[in-house]
Amino acid sequence: MTPVEKRSVTIHGHRTSYSLEKPFYDDLVAIAAARKLTLAALVAEIDESRPRDANLSSALRLYVLDWAKRGMKGSL
Repeated sequence: MTPVEKRSVTIHGHRTSYSLEKPFYDDLVAIAAARKLTLAALVAEIDESRPRDANLSSALRLYVLDWAKRGMKGSL
């Protein structure tokens, strides 16, 4: 089982934290690079679009999952 790691990021001038397993974090970094964004910019984008009752860590995981699913559809 992969341990969950807590990370911090500054979004719109305030620090916040999220907890992700390393595979999700690695994919998030890869997605940011593919989109030519900083990791902080991608996290901020996801943060802005998530429902207010969803926590940031869950929103990040769902974003990575959605990205992977869209990639799989393109390769079928």
